[in-house]
Amino acid sequence: MAAEPLSDLRFLRSTGSQFRTVFDELAALRIAVFREFPYLYEGSVAYEKEYLETYARSERSLLFAVYDDDRMIGATTALPLLDETEDVQQPFRETGYNLDTIVYFGESILLPEYRGLGLGHRFFDEREAHARQFNQYTTTCFCAVQRPDDHPLRPVNYQPLDAFWHKRGYHREPNLQSTFTWPDRSETVSTPKQMVYWMKSIQ
Repeated sequence: MAAEPLSDLRFLRSTGSQFRTVFDELAALRIAVFREFPYLYEGSVAYEKEYLETYARSERSLLFAVYDDDRMIGATTALPLLDETEDVQQPFRETGYNLDTIVYFGESILLPEYRGLGLGHRFFDEREAHARQFNQYTTTCFCAVQRPDDHPLRPVNYQPLDAFWHKRGYHREPNLQSTFTWPDRSETVSTPKQMVYWMKSIQ
């Protein structure tokens, strides 16, 4: 299937409690995309809705979603770090960051057939603009899972996104790490995954 040109796609911005109107669509998209390497996520709708409630409770959260006709084919999220969960906040507290000044970027997900159209850059543009509008935040960040280079499920042609993130002005902060748990594909129990944060000044 050939991807539609950008002019044929529809964009939707939602904030706060508006997230709840698209929980099912967003949960399904997250589960589909995160099954791929490097996340290998064996997701459930019940867990997804619990996770997304964090964004629905935040007045300053953002969802920027992309639709092809009535199908959500991509989405990206953001919210103030102070509205995130304790396991996300913890490494920043431990290293002395001012959480009041940071916006955390959640997922940036896109179905494979729609990649290469510039939507990855659009996702960063939208989230950074959202953070700047409040005249409070000086830094944006996100985290990425760390998988060994010799992981047995790593595709032969896999290209990590580090170069793209560097191009967007983000730098890896090895001293900022969290451990998240989720079941990998075919697993029945959650196992720990190491996450490393990337940051950018938006002043």
